Amino acid sequence: MATRRANPQRVKLHRSYCVPELAACVGVHKGTIRNWQRDGLEPIDASRPAMFQGAIVRAFLAKRNASRKSPCPAGMIYCFACREPRPPALGMLDYLAVTTTSGDLRALCGDCGGIMHRRIRRADLAIKMPGLTVQFRQAPPRISGRPSPS
Repeated sequence: MATRRANPQRVKLHRSYCVPELAACVGVHKGTIRNWQRDGLEPIDASRPAMFQGAIVRAFLAKRNASRKSPCPAGMIYCFACREPRPPALGMLDYLAVTTTSGDLRALCGDCGGIMHRRIRRADLAIKMPGLTVQFRQAPPRISGRPSPS
């Protein structure tokens, strides 16, 4: 039932929601709505049952989702093992072209040694990865059938 992040676009702007309605609309448990209320989601008034204005809920969820994002600075790739942006080991990256304009970067984490991946446009390589050695590699062939169908 629960999603990883509540989608603020599912909430109607000009509608008022009680706790069970809001929980069903966003796809979370009603206890989660109570936690959001404790974290700063304001009800319309202090009466019971607690009612929430759709525009306020949408702004709260958008602000909450935006606060979780942390874009990687230049020269860094997000390491899932370390759970934060890290520089590649020895300043070396492999670029695997997926299309003519974009591809995947692969590198080893400088701290834990795990493999890091990042999708990037080829035109942005010099801007997003300054001062790093980039090796352009041929992407492995995709799974394909016979050259002619049987």
